[in-house]
Amino acid sequence: MAVTIEIPTAFRRFTDGTPKLDCNAATIAEALNILTAQFPGLSRHVRDDDGQIRQFLNVYLNEEDIRFLGGEDCAVKEGDKVLLVPSIAGGTES
Repeated sequence: MAVTIEIPTAFRRFTDGTPKLDCNAATIAEALNILTAQFPGLSRHVRDDDGQIRQFLNVYLNEEDIRFLGGEDCAVKEGDKVLLVPSIAGGTES
């Protein structure tokens, strides 16, 4: 099933500037595995040492947070879009 993974600008340095990847996957986990196999430099930014999606990386399936869809085991279907959104922390200067 062809799904599109949209790669944020902050991660494109690990994908040679590629903004998206079309892949055949049945679940979010499978799609992320295909993404990181295609672009190994991105792997450490997607998963932690235990293989879990990084705490500060939000993953959306068709604009809905996967945490509310069953996590990375949720199914994807043809035409779905997966969006990676790294959290940005910041502060204010005093």
